[in-house]
Amino acid sequence: MAAAAVEFLPKEYGYVVLVLVLYCFLNFWMAAQVGKARKKYKVSYPTLYASESENKDAKLFNCVQRGHQNSLEMMPMFFILMILGGMRHPSVCAGLGLLYIVARYFYFTGYATGDPQNRLKIGKYGFLALLALMVCTISFGISLLRG
Repeated sequence: MAAAAVEFLPKEYGYVVLVLVLYCFLNFWMAAQVGKARKKYKVSYPTLYASESENKDAKLFNCVQRGHQNSLEMMPMFFILMILGGMRHPSVCAGLGLLYIVARYFYFTGYATGDPQNRLKIGKYGFLALLALMVCTISFGISLLRG
Protein backbone atom coordinates (compact mmCIF):
# COMPACT_ATOMS: atom_id res chain seq x y z
CA MET A 1 0.00 0.00 0.00
CA ALA A 2 2.77 2.48 0.96
CA ALA A 3 4.73 1.65 -2.17
CA ALA A 4 1.67 2.43 -4.30
CA ALA A 5 1.30 5.80 -2.61
CA VAL A 6 4.93 6.70 -3.29
CA GLU A 7 4.68 5.62 -6.94
CA PHE A 8 2.11 8.31 -7.74
CA LEU A 9 4.42 11.04 -6.45
CA PRO A 10 6.84 12.62 -8.92
CA LYS A 11 10.48 11.77 -8.12
CA GLU A 12 11.13 15.51 -7.57
CA TYR A 13 8.87 15.26 -4.50
CA GLY A 14 12.02 14.15 -2.72
CA TYR A 15 13.12 17.80 -2.78
CA VAL A 16 9.95 18.74 -0.92
CA VAL A 17 10.74 16.12 1.73
CA LEU A 18 14.31 17.36 2.13
CA VAL A 19 13.22 20.99 2.43
CA LEU A 20 10.75 20.04 5.17
CA VAL A 21 13.53 18.27 7.07
CA LEU A 22 15.75 21.33 6.63
CA TYR A 23 13.05 23.42 8.29
CA CYS A 24 13.07 20.98 11.21
CA PHE A 25 16.79 21.63 11.63
CA LEU A 26 16.12 25.39 11.59
CA ASN A 27 13.47 24.89 14.25
CA PHE A 28 15.90 22.93 16.44
CA TRP A 29 18.46 25.72 16.05
CA MET A 30 15.91 28.39 17.01
CA ALA A 31 14.90 26.34 20.07
CA ALA A 32 18.57 26.17 21.09
CA GLN A 33 18.82 29.97 20.76
CA VAL A 34 15.85 30.33 23.10
CA GLY A 35 17.60 28.01 25.56
CA LYS A 36 20.74 30.14 25.42
CA ALA A 37 18.66 33.28 25.90
CA ARG A 38 17.00 31.72 28.96
CA LYS A 39 20.41 31.28 30.58
CA LYS A 40 21.73 34.68 29.48
CA TYR A 41 18.66 36.65 30.62
CA LYS A 42 17.86 34.40 33.62
CA VAL A 43 14.38 33.28 32.55
CA SER A 44 13.66 29.86 34.02
CA TYR A 45 11.24 27.19 32.81
CA PRO A 46 8.27 27.01 32.55
CA THR A 47 8.02 30.79 32.12
CA LEU A 48 7.11 31.42 28.48
CA TYR A 49 7.67 35.20 28.50
CA ALA A 50 9.63 37.35 30.94
CA SER A 51 7.92 40.16 32.82
CA GLU A 52 9.46 43.60 32.35
CA SER A 53 8.65 44.46 35.95
CA GLU A 54 10.71 41.49 37.16
CA ASN A 55 13.53 41.31 34.60
CA LYS A 56 15.43 44.23 33.08
CA ASP A 57 16.25 42.08 30.02
CA ALA A 58 12.67 40.91 29.50
CA LYS A 59 12.28 42.56 26.10
CA LEU A 60 15.48 41.01 24.77
CA PHE A 61 14.46 37.54 25.91
CA ASN A 62 10.87 37.97 24.74
CA CYS A 63 12.03 38.94 21.26
CA VAL A 64 14.09 35.74 20.97
CA GLN A 65 11.19 33.70 22.34
CA ARG A 66 8.66 35.43 20.08
CA GLY A 67 10.76 34.79 16.96
CA HIS A 68 10.73 31.07 17.70
CA GLN A 69 7.10 31.01 18.82
CA ASN A 70 5.95 32.74 15.65
CA SER A 71 7.90 30.22 13.59
CA LEU A 72 6.11 27.41 15.43
CA GLU A 73 2.76 29.10 14.79
CA MET A 74 3.47 29.31 11.05
CA MET A 75 4.92 25.80 10.73
CA PRO A 76 1.64 23.86 10.24
CA MET A 77 0.58 26.14 7.39
CA PHE A 78 4.02 25.95 5.78
CA PHE A 79 4.11 22.16 6.05
CA ILE A 80 0.62 21.55 4.66
CA LEU A 81 1.17 23.93 1.75
CA MET A 82 4.50 22.24 0.96
CA ILE A 83 3.08 18.72 1.24
CA LEU A 84 -0.01 19.36 -0.88
CA GLY A 85 1.30 21.92 -3.37
CA GLY A 86 4.42 19.84 -3.83
CA MET A 87 2.39 16.93 -5.17
CA ARG A 88 1.71 18.89 -8.35
CA HIS A 89 4.59 21.37 -8.35
CA PRO A 90 7.42 19.70 -6.39
CA SER A 91 10.36 21.68 -7.77
CA VAL A 92 8.60 25.04 -7.49
CA CYS A 93 7.44 24.27 -3.95
CA ALA A 94 10.90 23.10 -2.93
CA GLY A 95 12.38 26.37 -4.21
CA LEU A 96 9.70 28.39 -2.45
CA GLY A 97 10.30 26.35 0.69
CA LEU A 98 14.00 27.22 0.60
CA LEU A 99 13.10 30.89 0.19
CA TYR A 100 10.75 30.60 3.16
CA ILE A 101 13.44 28.94 5.30
CA VAL A 102 16.05 31.60 4.49
CA ALA A 103 13.52 34.36 5.16
CA ARG A 104 12.45 32.66 8.40
CA TYR A 105 16.09 32.54 9.55
CA PHE A 106 16.40 36.29 9.00
CA TYR A 107 12.99 36.86 10.60
CA PHE A 108 14.25 35.09 13.72
CA THR A 109 17.68 36.70 13.84
CA GLY A 110 16.17 40.13 13.19
CA TYR A 111 13.65 39.66 15.96
CA ALA A 112 16.37 38.40 18.32
CA THR A 113 18.16 41.77 18.10
CA GLY A 114 15.57 43.13 20.52
CA ASP A 115 14.00 45.42 17.91
CA PRO A 116 10.90 43.66 16.52
CA GLN A 117 10.98 45.77 13.35
CA ASN A 118 14.25 44.10 12.34
CA ARG A 119 12.37 40.83 11.75
CA LEU A 120 10.80 42.24 8.59
CA LYS A 121 13.88 43.52 6.75
CA ILE A 122 14.40 40.19 4.97
CA GLY A 123 11.93 38.08 6.92
CA LYS A 124 8.97 39.66 5.13
CA TYR A 125 9.82 37.67 1.99
CA GLY A 126 8.75 34.51 3.78
CA PHE A 127 5.16 35.71 3.52
CA LEU A 128 5.53 36.04 -0.25
CA ALA A 129 6.81 32.45 -0.36
CA LEU A 130 3.74 31.33 1.62
CA LEU A 131 1.42 33.12 -0.79
CA ALA A 132 3.12 31.44 -3.75
CA LEU A 133 2.84 28.07 -1.98
CA MET A 134 -0.89 28.76 -1.60
CA VAL A 135 -1.12 29.28 -5.35
CA CYS A 136 0.62 25.94 -5.94
CA THR A 137 -1.74 24.21 -3.53
CA ILE A 138 -4.79 25.80 -5.15
CA SER A 139 -3.46 24.60 -8.51
CA PHE A 140 -3.21 21.09 -7.11
CA GLY A 141 -6.77 21.25 -5.78
CA ILE A 142 -8.12 22.46 -9.12
CA SER A 143 -6.24 19.72 -10.97
CA LEU A 144 -7.86 17.11 -8.71
CA LEU A 145 -11.32 18.52 -9.40
CA ARG A 146 -10.76 18.53 -13.15
CA GLY A 147 -9.57 14.95 -13.09
